[in-house]
Amino acid sequence: MKVKSNQEILEFCQPIAEQVGVNVVEVEFKQGKNPSLTIFIEKEGGVDLDSCEKFHRAIDAPIDELDPTFGLPYTLNVSSLGIDRPFKTEKDFSSHIGQRVEVKLYASIRGKKFYDGILTAYDGHSITLKVDEKTTFTIELKNVVKVNEYIDFV
Repeated sequence: MKVKSNQEILEFCQPIAEQVGVNVVEVEFKQGKNPSLTIFIEKEGGVDLDSCEKFHRAIDAPIDELDPTFGLPYTLNVSSLGIDRPFKTEKDFSSHIGQRVEVKLYASIRGKKFYDGILTAYDGHSITLKVDEKTTFTIELKNVVKVNEYIDFV
C-alpha cells in the first residue's frame, strides 16, 4: 500500500495540534489486514484520554483531505507514546539532562546491560550517565538499545 511519508503527515498535523494545545511527536503507519495510522501526541502536564479525543476530532476531517493512503481505507488512532517511551530526538535527551533515566545496552559494560542513573550529558553521538557518587561513564548511542525516563513505582 502506498502512503504519504510520516514526515509529510506530521508536518500537516502539527498546526492543528497546536490549535488544540498538543504537539505531534511521531506518526506511525502500520500496513496489513487492518491498516492504521497512529499519531502520537504530547503536551505539558501529560496526555490524557480527553487530549487524545480532542485532537482526534480536530484532525479527522483534515486528514481525510490530505488523503495519506491515496483513497484506501485505514483506521486513525491518536495516542500518547506512554510514560516509558524511548528517547529518539535531541529534545528528548536534552530535556532530561539532570534527571534519572534507564539505559538498556546491546552488550554489557562493566558486567551489566541495564543501568539507571542521572543523565549528565548528550552530544548527539553519546550520553554520559552518573550511576552513583563515584561512577560516571560515557556510552556511545550505537551501543544503546533504549533510553527512557526512570519510572519509580513507589
